[in-house]
Amino acid sequence: MFQNYFKVAIRNLFRHKSYTAINIAGLSIGIAASLLLFLVIRYEYSYDTFQKNYSKIHQFVMDDKLTNGEHIYNPGSPFPALQALRAEFPTMKIGTLLSSNGSQITILKNDPSSGIMNPKYITENGLIYADPELFQVLDYKWLKGQPSILAEPNVVVLTRAAAEKYYGSIDAAMGKSLMVDNLTTMQVSGIIETPPANTDFPMETIGSFETYKKIDQPYGYMPVWGFLTSSNVILTRFPDNVTRETVEKKLEAYSARVFEKSNRREYRKTILLPLSDVHFDTRFHNLGDHIISRNTLNILSFIAVLIIVMASINFVNLSTAQAVGRSREVGVRKVLGSSRPQLFRQMMGETGLIVIISIAISLVIAFVAIPFVKNIVSINEELKLISVATLIFLAIVFVAVTFFSGVYPSLVLSGFKPALALKNKITSANVGGISLRRGLVVLQFGISQILVIGTIIAVSQMNYVKNADIGFNKEAVFVMNSTADSALIAKREAFKMAVLQLPGVQSLSYSSDIPSSDNNSASNFGFDLKNDNDFDLFLKFGDEDYFKTYGLQIIAGRALAKTDTLREAVVNETLIAKLGLKKPEDVLGKKIRFGGNIPIPVVGVVKDFKTNSLRESVKPLMISSVPEFYTVTAVKLRSTDIDKASKAIQKTWDRYFPEYANTSEFMDETIDNFYQQENQLSNLYKIFAGLAIFISCLGLYGLVSFLAIQKTKEVGIRKVLGASVGNIVYLFSKEFTILIAVAFCIAAPIGWFMMNKWLEDFQFKISIGAGVFVLAIFLSMMIAWVTVGYKAVKAALANPVKSIRAD
Repeated sequence: MFQNYFKVAIRNLFRHKSYTAINIAGLSIGIAASLLLFLVIRYEYSYDTFQKNYSKIHQFVMDDKLTNGEHIYNPGSPFPALQALRAEFPTMKIGTLLSSNGSQITILKNDPSSGIMNPKYITENGLIYADPELFQVLDYKWLKGQPSILAEPNVVVLTRAAAEKYYGSIDAAMGKSLMVDNLTTMQVSGIIETPPANTDFPMETIGSFETYKKIDQPYGYMPVWGFLTSSNVILTRFPDNVTRETVEKKLEAYSARVFEKSNRREYRKTILLPLSDVHFDTRFHNLGDHIISRNTLNILSFIAVLIIVMASINFVNLSTAQAVGRSREVGVRKVLGSSRPQLFRQMMGETGLIVIISIAISLVIAFVAIPFVKNIVSINEELKLISVATLIFLAIVFVAVTFFSGVYPSLVLSGFKPALALKNKITSANVGGISLRRGLVVLQFGISQILVIGTIIAVSQMNYVKNADIGFNKEAVFVMNSTADSALIAKREAFKMAVLQLPGVQSLSYSSDIPSSDNNSASNFGFDLKNDNDFDLFLKFGDEDYFKTYGLQIIAGRALAKTDTLREAVVNETLIAKLGLKKPEDVLGKKIRFGGNIPIPVVGVVKDFKTNSLRESVKPLMISSVPEFYTVTAVKLRSTDIDKASKAIQKTWDRYFPEYANTSEFMDETIDNFYQQENQLSNLYKIFAGLAIFISCLGLYGLVSFLAIQKTKEVGIRKVLGASVGNIVYLFSKEFTILIAVAFCIAAPIGWFMMNKWLEDFQFKISIGAGVFVLAIFLSMMIAWVTVGYKAVKAALANPVKSIRAD
C-alpha cells in the first residue's frame, strides 16, 4: 500500500511540475531561513551553559536608586565586598575576577642585552585577575597546575590557546615568565583548557588577584566602600540547600549595614543577577563581546515562525486551487473502492514527500549560507548544522508544516462526491477556495508588510545614528590605545612633537577616552564649596589639545591649560542646567570637587556632545587633566591619504615606545561598534523581509498562473467581445490589489507597535511618520503588480480563438 502511495505521489509531483517547483522552492527557502535563525538563537541561548552549575551561579551586582527616582546599575562591586560577602554567607562559594582591558603582555624570551625585542601582545579578552575560589564557582579544566596557586602573588595562568600563541605549546609555557604592562613580572604556573567562545567571562591570561592588589598604578586598587568599578566582578555558587529568596533577604540587611546613606540616593544595595541572565540583561554590561536582549531573540523567533507560516500558506493556496483539477482522479478512486481515510492518507503522503524534499534542499541552502549569517551576526565559533538539536528542530518542522500545509487540502480532496467529480462539476466553491485563498493571501502579505515596515524603520534609525550630530568631529581621527606608566609619560612630549611633524597630521591629544565611549566613570561631587549634590558627575580626562583634536566647541571661558596635574576643569551644558544656573558664564570661576580631591576652578563650558551612544542621554560631565589616566592617543588627520599618515604614526610609535604595544582604530569605526547589535538586526530585517516578499510572490505567481488556466475561455470570450489588454490585466490584478490593501491595514498598526518598542532603547531617535507606511504599501503593490502582471499580460496577449477552443 505504501509503495503504491509513493508511486502515485511521485507521478503527481511530476505531472504538475510548475506547482511542485513553486511549493518546494517556497518551503525550502522558508525552512532554510528558519533553520539559520534557529542556529543563531540557539547559539545566543547557549552562553555559559557549559558550566556544570549553570543554574546555581549568580553575580553580585549593584543597584543605586537616586533621589530623582533614576536607577544606576553596575555589574561590579566595591573591593571590600568580597570578604564581607564571604563572612555574610560562609556556606557559599564566592570568587572574584577583575578585568583589565587592553593590558600588554610581554613574553620574556630574549635577553635585553641581545638587542632582540621580546614579543608584545595586547590581550584580546583583557587580562583577568582572579582568586582561587573563583574556580570553585566557575568550572574550567586544569591541564597544568591547580587553582590554589592563584593565592600567591606574581603568578599567572594561561589558557591552552594563549600558551600556544605565546610559547608554542603548554609544556613550553610552564615555568616561563612574562611581564604585564611593563610593571610586574609573573611566572606561568598553570594552564587551563581554552573556554568556548560562547561565554561572558572570556579568559586568556589570568593573573592572581594578589598581584593586582600590589600594583598601585595605573590600576589603583582602592579597598574602600565608596569606590566602585564595573571591572570588579564577584560571583557565587549556591549550595543545594540555599535558595535565591533566602540570599536576597539577607542581602537587604547586608546592604543597609555596609553602604553609607547619601543625600543623593535613596539607597545602594547589592542584588543578584543569575548567570542565566548575564548575557541578556541590558541593564548590566558584561565582560563578553556583547549583550542581546531576550526581546530581540523573541523577535527573531517570531520572524522564523512567520517565514515558515508564509511558505505553508503558499502550499495551502496552490493545493486548494489544484483541487478542482484533480477532482476526476478522486472520483475514479472512490468509484474503484478507495475510502476517504485512504485518500486522506495519500494526499498527506504527497504533502509529506514535498516537505521532506524541501527539508533536504533547505539543508543545502543553510550550509551555503552559514558563513554569511555568521559574518552578519558576528559569531566567531563554528555553527554546527547537523546536531541532535537541529534534527529535533527539523522533525518538529516536518510534522508542523506537513500538518498545517496538508490537512485542509487533503480533507477537501478526499471529501469530493464521486458523482460530481466524475461529471467535472467540482468548482472553487466546493473547495471553499475563494474566501480561504483571499484570507491566506491577506495573511501572507500582512506578514511580509510587517517585515517591510520593520526594515524601513530600522534602516532609517541606523542612518539617523550614522549621520546624527554628536557634537564633535569623528572623521579622520586615528586612535591608539595603550597602557600608561611613568616611562611612557616621560616620552609623550617628544613623541607628540615628532608626530606633529608628519605630513597630514593636524593635532594630537592624550586622554582617558574619546568623547563618545562606553566609559561611565562617575563620582559624587560638590559645587561652589558646598556639600555633595544629589546626582553623580561623570568624568573624562584629557590634555590641553583634547578640544582641538576632537572639534569640541567651547561656548564660555576657555579650554584646559597645559598641566601635569589636576588643576582646573571644563564642564558641559547639561551640568549647568542640572545645577540650576541660568547661563554658562555663571559657572566660570566657581570651584568643583569630585570624590576626595581638592576643589578646582571651572575655567570653561563645552557645548553638549554625546558622551555615550545615542541610546543614552547626555551625562552631566566634567573634563580635567590627570596624565596618569591617559591611555588613549588620538591624532587628527587631514582627509587626504589617511592610510599613509596612520602607518607613519604607528611607525613613529614603535620608534619612541618599542616596549609598548597598542591597538589602533579610527574613531568613526569605534563609534559604529556601539550599534553593532542594532546594525545586525537591521541587516537581518532586510534579508528576511526580502525572503518574505519573495515567498509571497511565489505563491501569488502560482495562484495567478492557475487562474490564467481556469479563465482561459473567459479571457478568450472577453477579447472577442472587445476587451483590451488593459482590461484583461485589470481583471487579474484588481482582486489582489484589494487584498494587499487589506493586508496593509492589518500590518501597519502591528509594525508600528513593534518598531516603536524597539526605538524605546534610543534616547535619540527618528519619529515614525506616514512616509514609512506610504513607502511600505507602495513597495508591496509594485512587487505584487510585477508578479501578477507577467502572467496577466501573457494571458491577455494569447490568441482568443485558441483560448476558446481550449479544453
